[in-house]
Amino acid sequence: MQKSLNLANAERSMQAAGLTQAAIAAALDVSREAVSQWLSHKSFPRPNKLLQLGKLLNLALSDLVVSEEPNSPKVAFRKMKGTNTHDHHIEKAREIGRYLRQLASLLPFDTMEMPPVLKSPSCDYDYLRKAAAKVREDITLAPTDTVDFKHLIRRFRDLQAVVVPVMWGSKQRHENAVHIYLPDSQSTWVYLNLDTNVHDFKFWMAHELGHCLSPNLEGDEAEDFADAFAGCLLFPHEVAEQAYTAIKKQRSPAAKITYVLGLATAHIISPYTVIGQVNKYAAHSGKPGIKLDHGFNGAVTNFNKGYLNISETLLADAERDSNGKPCAKDYIAVVEHVFDTPFFELLRRYLKQHDKGPGFVQTVLDMPLLDARSLHAELT
Repeated sequence: MQKSLNLANAERSMQAAGLTQAAIAAALDVSREAVSQWLSHKSFPRPNKLLQLGKLLNLALSDLVVSEEPNSPKVAFRKMKGTNTHDHHIEKAREIGRYLRQLASLLPFDTMEMPPVLKSPSCDYDYLRKAAAKVREDITLAPTDTVDFKHLIRRFRDLQAVVVPVMWGSKQRHENAVHIYLPDSQSTWVYLNLDTNVHDFKFWMAHELGHCLSPNLEGDEAEDFADAFAGCLLFPHEVAEQAYTAIKKQRSPAAKITYVLGLATAHIISPYTVIGQVNKYAAHSGKPGIKLDHGFNGAVTNFNKGYLNISETLLADAERDSNGKPCAKDYIAVVEHVFDTPFFELLRRYLKQHDKGPGFVQTVLDMPLLDARSLHAELT
């Protein structure tokens, strides 16, 4: 990819802020010569310096950088609640995608055929109902059967999507899942954060499956479709219809909440997804929505406290290091088996063939260098 700084915008911002090349060099802790080379198209800043430069000049990356990348990685995020996606989130995910390109040639999938995708994905209720029904049929589920994690994992494999299970922590993170599509290799990579409540994790898996089925959608349109598809797949029309009738029969607000929590337990999804899908059914059918009283949010909080995160469940018996983290050997073995993912085998082969160090692991998994060193040692 050819990238360079947008000199007109950079110089305009420098003048407005009264910044010289020397001042920029001092602020970014680089040499004056480095800044001079950036501003003469002789070199390009490293990602961290590029982000710092953008903040210093008060320029978004799209205004600071001129890039020509015909096959730029397409990225989508399942964001943490209350976070916003900024340019540096997108650029970091694309950088991971550029590293993934180096693994794409090792993929074990049949390259003669493209996996099936939806022709014209839409958030229309009837369309979503048909799309979810088709996917359920493909994974041999009846209209009211509960979707299991194994069904979703198998569907990812059928769609030639590589699942990358990561441990990004449960707080201070912009996203809990990342979808990266590489147009040049037509490969899909799905990062899933294991440090997540089981009910939310299942929804995110279904959300990412929605992205796999709609690779041509981007931005908010892609996110809206993936969310709507996930809800419809996990709690479809037929189930929502039955639930609506049953909830309406409950005689008290507390009984209604208890019933919703029971449905969430049975389907291993969030209570918010249950009531959301029930009310979508109601709106589509011209029926009044179901309103739960103020005690619902507290009930959901207590409900979630009763369950361990996916990582705590899957790696309960794993050996731990001095910091209490699962050892690399057990982590790799468990996630390879549970998620049926070829990712770590691809990474293992690439590291050995090209004699790559822990830095490659750090970037491609977006993890601290210390953890990357442990994984690298295990993989090589």
